[in-house]
Amino acid sequence: MPSSAQPTVSAMLGRVVLPFAAGYFLSYLYRTVNAVLAPEIGRAIHLDGGDIGLMTGIYFMTFAAAQLPLGILLDRFGPRRVESILLCFAAAGAFAFSLAESVPALVVGRALVGFGVSSCLMAALKANVQFFPPPRIPLMNGIILGAGGLGAIAATAPVQAALHMTDWRGVYAGVAILTLGASTFLWAAVPDRHPPPGAGGLRAQIAEVAEIYRDAGFWRVAPATMLSMGSFMSIQGLWAGPWLRDAAGFTPDQSATGLTVMAAAMALGYLSVGAMAEKLEKLGIPPITQGAVGMGLHVLALGAMAAGWSAAPLALAAFYGLTGTACSINYAVLTRRFPLRLAGRVNTSLNLTIFVAAFIIQWGLGALIGLWDKVDGHWPPVAWAVGLGVPAVLTLLALIWQIPACRAESH
Repeated sequence: MPSSAQPTVSAMLGRVVLPFAAGYFLSYLYRTVNAVLAPEIGRAIHLDGGDIGLMTGIYFMTFAAAQLPLGILLDRFGPRRVESILLCFAAAGAFAFSLAESVPALVVGRALVGFGVSSCLMAALKANVQFFPPPRIPLMNGIILGAGGLGAIAATAPVQAALHMTDWRGVYAGVAILTLGASTFLWAAVPDRHPPPGAGGLRAQIAEVAEIYRDAGFWRVAPATMLSMGSFMSIQGLWAGPWLRDAAGFTPDQSATGLTVMAAAMALGYLSVGAMAEKLEKLGIPPITQGAVGMGLHVLALGAMAAGWSAAPLALAAFYGLTGTACSINYAVLTRRFPLRLAGRVNTSLNLTIFVAAFIIQWGLGALIGLWDKVDGHWPPVAWAVGLGVPAVLTLLALIWQIPACRAESH
C-alpha cells in the first residue's frame, strides 16, 4: 500500500495503470483481430473452417493452460516482471504468425501469442492492489477493462483500414512491434514492488483449486458462465465477421463496421454490469439472477443470429455485444462463496473453464460450419444455423441447470 513518502495516485496512473492498460489493450486486440483477418489468411494459406477455428482458438487453450501457475508467478516475481517477460513471447508469436506458410506454423504462432498475453488482466489487477488504496481500486480496474474494450474496437475497422495499406502479415508484424514496445514500457515504468514468496507453493495452490472444483455450488454457476462467455469470445473474436458477410451480405468494410459496433457495445456492457449490480441488489435482485437474465438475453441474440435474422444486423450486433458481458458478474458471485484468501484462485479456476470452453467452441464451430461447402465464397444459412445454434442450446440448458442456485440466492 502506498505511503505518504511514495508517489501520488495521479503519478501512479502514468507509471502503473497506463503500462498495464497498454498490455490489456493488446491482449484483447490479439483475441479479436482474426475476425477481420481470417478471410485474408484463409485465402492466402487455403484454410477450411476447421483450420480457421483451430488457428484462432489455440490462443484460448494456451491462455487457459497458463492460468493456474500464473498466480504463483505473480506472487513470487511480481506483475511487472511476469507480464513484461510474457509479452516478449506474445511478440515472438506474432512475428512467427506473420511469417507462417502452413496451418501448423499459424497454430504455433497463435499459441505463443495466447501464452504471452495470459497475464495481462491478472497482472494488472494485482498491480492495482499493490499500488493504490482500496477506495481507488475499482476505478483503476475499470480503466484496465476499458482499455480491453478499446483493443476490441481497434481490432475491427482500424485493422480493416490497415488492410488497404498492407496485408495480414504486415498487421501481425506491426502488432508484434507494438507488443515489444509495451513490454519495454512496462519494464521501465512500473516500480519493482513485489511481495516476498508466501508460505504456499504449487502444492498449496493445487489443493486450493481442488477445494474449489469440489464445490457443488461452483458447478451450478460455472457451466452457464463458461458456455456464455466462451461462445461470446469465440464468436465476437472470429465468427461474427464471416456471419455478417454471409447472413447480412456485408462487404468486408461494412463487416468491420459491424464488429466495431459489437465491440463498442461490449465495452459499454462491461461498464454497465459493474455500475448496475450494486443498485439492482439493493432492489432485491441478487447478482446471480442479474447474470442469468443477461445470459438469457444473450442466448436470444445468438438464436437470432443462428436463425439468420438480418433485418437490422447492426442492431443485432450491438445487442449481442451488450448482452455478451452479462456473465462477467459471476466472477463476483463465485468469490462470495469462498474465503477471501481463495478469491484469486476462484477467478483463475473459473477463467480456466471459460478459456477451455472458448477454445473448444471456436474450433468446434469452425468444424461444424466446414461440413458445408461454400457457395460463391459464403457458407450457406444451414451451416450458420447449426454452428451458432449448438452453443445457444447448450447455454440455455446450462442456464436451466443454474436455476436452483438463483432460487437459493433469492431467499
